[in-house]
Amino acid sequence: MSFPRCALLWARLPAGRRVGHRAAACSALRARVEPLPGALGRVSAVASAAASSSSASGGSKAPNTSLFVPLTVKPQGPSADGDVGAELTRPLDKNEVKKILDKFYKRKEIQKLGADYGLDARLFHQAFISFRNYIMQSHSLDVDIHIILNDICFSAAHVDDLFPFFLRHAKQIFPVLECKDDLRKISDLRIPPNWYPEARAIQRKIIFHSGPTNSGKTYHAIQKYLSAKSGVYCGPLKLLAHEIFEKSNAAGVPCDLVTGEERVTVGPDGKQAAHVACTVEMCSVTTPYEVAVIDEIQMIKDPARGWAWTRALLGLCAEEVHLCGESAAIDLVTELMYTTGEEVEVRNYKRLTPISVLDHALESLDNLRPGDCIVCFNKNDIYSVSRQIEIRGLESAVIYGSLPPGTKLAQAKKFNDPDDPCKILVATDAIGMGLNLSIRRIIFYSLIKPTINEKGEKEIEPITTSQALQIAGRAGRFSSKYKEGEVTTMNREDLSLLKEILKRPVNPIKAAGLHPTAEQIEMFAYHLPDTTLSNLIDIFVDFSQVDGQYFVCNMDDFKFSAELIQHIPLSLRVRYVFCTAPINKKQPFVCSSLLQFARQYSRNEPLTFSWLRRYIKWPLLPPKNIKDLMDLEAVHDVLDLYLWLSYRFIDMFPDANFIRDLQKELDGIIQEGVHNITKLIKISETHKLLNLESLSPENQSRLSGALKSQARRMRSTKTLGSKATEPPTSNAEEKSLASRLVQQGLLTADMLKQLEKEWLTQQTEHGKEKTEPGTHSKGTRRKKKEPPSD
Repeated sequence: MSFPRCALLWARLPAGRRVGHRAAACSALRARVEPLPGALGRVSAVASAAASSSSASGGSKAPNTSLFVPLTVKPQGPSADGDVGAELTRPLDKNEVKKILDKFYKRKEIQKLGADYGLDARLFHQAFISFRNYIMQSHSLDVDIHIILNDICFSAAHVDDLFPFFLRHAKQIFPVLECKDDLRKISDLRIPPNWYPEARAIQRKIIFHSGPTNSGKTYHAIQKYLSAKSGVYCGPLKLLAHEIFEKSNAAGVPCDLVTGEERVTVGPDGKQAAHVACTVEMCSVTTPYEVAVIDEIQMIKDPARGWAWTRALLGLCAEEVHLCGESAAIDLVTELMYTTGEEVEVRNYKRLTPISVLDHALESLDNLRPGDCIVCFNKNDIYSVSRQIEIRGLESAVIYGSLPPGTKLAQAKKFNDPDDPCKILVATDAIGMGLNLSIRRIIFYSLIKPTINEKGEKEIEPITTSQALQIAGRAGRFSSKYKEGEVTTMNREDLSLLKEILKRPVNPIKAAGLHPTAEQIEMFAYHLPDTTLSNLIDIFVDFSQVDGQYFVCNMDDFKFSAELIQHIPLSLRVRYVFCTAPINKKQPFVCSSLLQFARQYSRNEPLTFSWLRRYIKWPLLPPKNIKDLMDLEAVHDVLDLYLWLSYRFIDMFPDANFIRDLQKELDGIIQEGVHNITKLIKISETHKLLNLESLSPENQSRLSGALKSQARRMRSTKTLGSKATEPPTSNAEEKSLASRLVQQGLLTADMLKQLEKEWLTQQTEHGKEKTEPGTHSKGTRRKKKEPPSD
């Protein structure tokens, strides 16, 4: 090699390497981390320094390293300048290098040092595999690491001298290691009152209106709202925001409406009114008001939406903030307001009309009376009960959560109308908020409500005291024609459990929800640019630090959307907005629509009215069965999604007004379907599109409403630790049950014959198993002396 070439290569080395010969350069490198056998004391010093630095910066829990997804570091290909390290020393023997790397990996001192730098056993292993692949597969290595490996091969350096290079590589594939301190600062969610300087700049008066359902607490708060010069109402539902919007304007107080999917300005020329009714997520924390009303403040504990109530409580700039809700939230609100230096005035209210739990259950739908509301906790029960009511020649209204707001209001109006023949309501717990209903008696069809746990598994548990009180309180409302409310159950066995649930005290709320902002996620992404949004959220939640009165809300829905559109090229801010769009992830068509909308956006192709009509295959026909009805509900949700996005991306979703008219037309089609729901159920049963009579071993209770209730009672008693009552087995009682099911229209004669045939076949096979040759052991003969177990 020529002298000029050698000089050029030498000049490219770090300054420390130009002093002395190769061994001196290695010693200079070794000085950074020297875990030689004779100098292991200095390893602990380096480790303790790293640990003290970490504790000083965060001092919090160790991160969940299973969330760290390794990035790919590609091996180096041939360099245009050639292999400089090989020219300065010699080419490396890959077999020798592999032995060195294996020895490095097995050293306990190295593993301990890696742990002190944040590399637990899992990360250490992943980083080493990547490091080894990089070394072994690269055509040429950086000069410094080439020289170190060469020196180790000739015993001029120690294997531990590889650690700085290993650590550098580990930080490349796990960038979180490089910026842990910064990430902890960004995700520090302590002292949230300081996030709202405008609210902290004024001394607010906090008034808590506490009381049960139908106690007038919200009425008194709204009266203050209407009499104020300016005000904001924050409600949990679009229906409630609409109600206050209409009441306010009817009272001569101009009021705007703001929800996620709708903006209505009543003033001329689009000028904003001094009053606004909005959903709680949409309230402004920078606009000054005289009075603010936050309804259902106990929802501050909601695992998914609680952050919106926390934001409103801490951030609204209002001289008076009126909170309406359960007494269970008083202590928490008082503690939170103590941190802002604001006192809470509590006003207690009692129920305006009496309500009583009856001493007898309904037991049969033959005992229904006008003004009854049967509360179910799943759609199949809704369909089954509606069908049984129709068989008895009665008409019922139906309300459940996935119905459009307009359809819910239409069904409520139908039920409340004294001139309408519909006197029975069948509903889910969706009636707990947002609807004014003239109910005399609440009948719990079941006390068991299916829920989804953290692992995504379905669980069946009794309803909580808070849920029971909220639903039961809808009976005998002050504004209805029934001045006394009654509550009971469908099944006699459930009545004692209902009384027990209602007598339990409501547990005080312990913590308020928080949620990362788009700005915080952007700062996270700045440090971790190659990390997916879903993984960013996981790391943020893991790194976050909260005070004892707060928790980080569940972000599973956000992550679901993030993973759904991950492959679509979008900016981080746009991706974040798409992921916050409220969708029902149980509806495949809604999920695929979010994906399609994001794809159109990424292509810069506006989603026009004509495009959306083609996409949803408009015009749509009235539903012919229950499946058609559910499909129409999904299309309504897609139009909601369009409207929600139209207020965030006006240019790309330009036809919001046309879509709203289309949605009203669709609402009418759905109303027609719900009005004829019993016909749809009948057709669905005929074509086996609705399985209400499944006889699978796993779910025999779906045979009928009666059997279903019996199964629920058994599950409920298991949950409460009590013994389940065995079903009667006498032939007379079996015939009685079969007769009742036939009379109720739940079984036909043909179905009954088929059931008898299947039962006889099973009994015959069971008998054959008992009498098969070779099975008569001594134990079997002894059993003959005992009474038959059957």
